[in-house]
Amino acid sequence: MSALTLTLKYRPDQRVDMSPLVCQNLQGMEPTEIAGLELQSGKCRLRVDQLFNISGSDTQTIVIKNSFEKLDFIGKELNGGSITVEGDAGAYLAMGMKSGDIKVTGNAGLYAGCELKKGYLEVSGNVGDFLGGALPGNKMGMKGGLILVKGNAGERVGDHLRRGMILIEGNAGDYCGSRMIAGTIAVMGQTGRYLGYAMRRGTLLLWNPPLLSASFNDCGTHTLAFLPMLFNAFKTLNSRFADASAAFNRVQRYAGDMAEMGRGEVLVKK
Repeated sequence: MSALTLTLKYRPDQRVDMSPLVCQNLQGMEPTEIAGLELQSGKCRLRVDQLFNISGSDTQTIVIKNSFEKLDFIGKELNGGSITVEGDAGAYLAMGMKSGDIKVTGNAGLYAGCELKKGYLEVSGNVGDFLGGALPGNKMGMKGGLILVKGNAGERVGDHLRRGMILIEGNAGDYCGSRMIAGTIAVMGQTGRYLGYAMRRGTLLLWNPPLLSASFNDCGTHTLAFLPMLFNAFKTLNSRFADASAAFNRVQRYAGDMAEMGRGEVLVKK
C-alpha cells in the first residue's frame, strides 16, 4: 500500500483544524470515507475532499503536501504511525502526541510539541514560541519523547518541561527552559535573556555562553562522563547533533535557579 497522501488544493482564508486526520482515527477507513470527514475552518466545516486531493490508502503513513501555516493541530494526540508534512505547519503541531513520528520540511507555529508524551518530532525549519511547553493554565509541558529543530526556536522553549529531550540546532529566544521541572534542552546556537527562569531541575546544554541571572551559581569547570554517552545516542539522528565534531565532555557548570529549588543545571561547552 502507498501512503495516504493529502495534497492541498488551495489555501483557505481561515485556519483549519487538522486534528481528525491522525493515523489511529483513520485506521480501517477507505479513502472515500476519509474524503467525507469534516474539518473545522473558522465558522465553517469543510469536507476533506474540498481541501485536499486524496491518493493512497495506507492510513498509518500520512503525507500532507502543499501544507501552509494555517493548518493547525496536525498530529494532535497521534498514537502510532507517521505523518510527513511537506511545507509549513500551523500551531499546536504534535500536541499531546503519544507515540509515532512527525516530520515537517518547513516551519511550524506556536506550541509545537506542547505536552507531547512520547514519540519523535522533527522540524527542518523554525518553530514559534512555547516549543514543548504547557498549554495556558497547565503546569506540565512535554512529558517524554524527542523533539529536533534544525532551525531557530521562539521564546519559552520547554516551558514547564517535565521529561524528554529538545534539541535545537539554531538559536532559542528569551526564557528558554523557563519553569522546567526536569528533562534536557540542548541549544547549539545563541540563547536569549532569562535563560532557565524559575527552573527547578533539569539540564540546559549549550554550545555558546549564555546571559545568566544572578540566581545561578558558578560551579566551576567539570569533565562529565555521561556526555559522551549522551552524544552517542544522537548518532542515529539526521542532525548536526550526530556529528562527532559536536560532541564534548568538558563544561562550565552553573546551578540554579536558586530562586526555586536550585537543582537545575546549565552546562556550557568549554
